[in-house]
Amino acid sequence: MSVLRSAAFAATGLALSLQAAADAGGGVSISSYGQRALFIQGGGQSVLLNPYKAVGCAAGLPEPRVKAGVVLASSELADEGARGIATGRFLVAPGSYKVGGLNLEGFASPHDRMEGRRFGNATIWRWQQGGLDFAHVGATAGPISGADRVLLGRPDVLIIGVGGGSKIYDGKEAAAVVKQLNPKRVIPVQYVNGDAPANCDQEGVQPFLEAMGGSTVVNPGRSIDLPANLPDTTVITVLR
Repeated sequence: MSVLRSAAFAATGLALSLQAAADAGGGVSISSYGQRALFIQGGGQSVLLNPYKAVGCAAGLPEPRVKAGVVLASSELADEGARGIATGRFLVAPGSYKVGGLNLEGFASPHDRMEGRRFGNATIWRWQQGGLDFAHVGATAGPISGADRVLLGRPDVLIIGVGGGSKIYDGKEAAAVVKQLNPKRVIPVQYVNGDAPANCDQEGVQPFLEAMGGSTVVNPGRSIDLPANLPDTTVITVLR
């Protein structure tokens, strides 16, 4: 990422932070469909993350066929950004977007540990909703650079892949990113519950929780409501 591009994103990120008060407050509700698919409602807006086809590591899961204002995909791989599953404005390419009352920033990050030479880049997303600052790092195995840290800032809610494999952080890598960004709330995604489907190279959430030893962990089930003003400590929310 060039210095000029980093500076541009940093300036945009600052502008987003300054206009947080313009977003409708009141917090958000977040529901999990498994894998990386989260449905976030609040502030008069709805955002679906990473709709998938029930293939690969998502085999056997119900596809998230919902209606959203915005659909954010990390890539167009079938298990993390399938078109035609949900309805809504589908965004996958890096860039700056304004959809309804949402301002969204997407920027590229290596999808693998080889600087993208194997699987190319994924898109990391940042936006504000319901008075909360979100960062979605759900589909990358590349390190968080200094420029990335500037772009992401300190999110209120960090959504991060933790299941390992060829395209996703493993538990230790994800924990290192959490410690870099120091969010108030962490929602781990992209891991398997129970036995992994055939041809799935991911594992469960436990290695991440162990790497985050000492952190508060809550298990609310499939959904959770978050207030606009979160406590200033890192809490891990495991949605099943």
